[in-house]
Amino acid sequence: MVALSILNIKEFMNILLRSETFDSFLLSEGSITTYMTFLLEGRPNTDFFSPEDEPYHQLLQEAYVPFSFVRPTCFDLIKGKRTPTSFKFVFQLSSENQARTLSSIGGSLSPEDIQGMYLNLNYQNQQLTCTTGVSCRVFSMDKSLEHAWDEMVKRFLKNHKIPFESLV
Repeated sequence: MVALSILNIKEFMNILLRSETFDSFLLSEGSITTYMTFLLEGRPNTDFFSPEDEPYHQLLQEAYVPFSFVRPTCFDLIKGKRTPTSFKFVFQLSSENQARTLSSIGGSLSPEDIQGMYLNLNYQNQQLTCTTGVSCRVFSMDKSLEHAWDEMVKRFLKNHKIPFESLV
């Protein structure tokens, strides 16, 4: 796990809410506090859609909705003259991206051993922190996946020109 401080919050928010940069992540949960707190439960409600709707089959593939589905709503809740008091987003890699990541590092864990690979964003007291995490279904002394995920998140931020510094 690494903890990073995002240095340019305004630019980060533009990237998060106005671009497709984070759209491939799944939104496990979130909250946005403005004039009230809005809670986001990322589990899809497939009963809302019919099988003819375009998102229906995509929502059946994962336990959580892609951030692309809720990004416009989050933007509407956050936009305006006043900054939110706080927000939190818990992003998870899709099953496909988790499997791809596992195979690229060649560790001892299998896709079935991994509960999730997480990227947490937390804004509070005018500070935005990003933390990483890996949840395993089995105990393992092999930390290669955790270290690889930490480095992948740092590369992701650098590739998208998001300045950050490590927190101790």
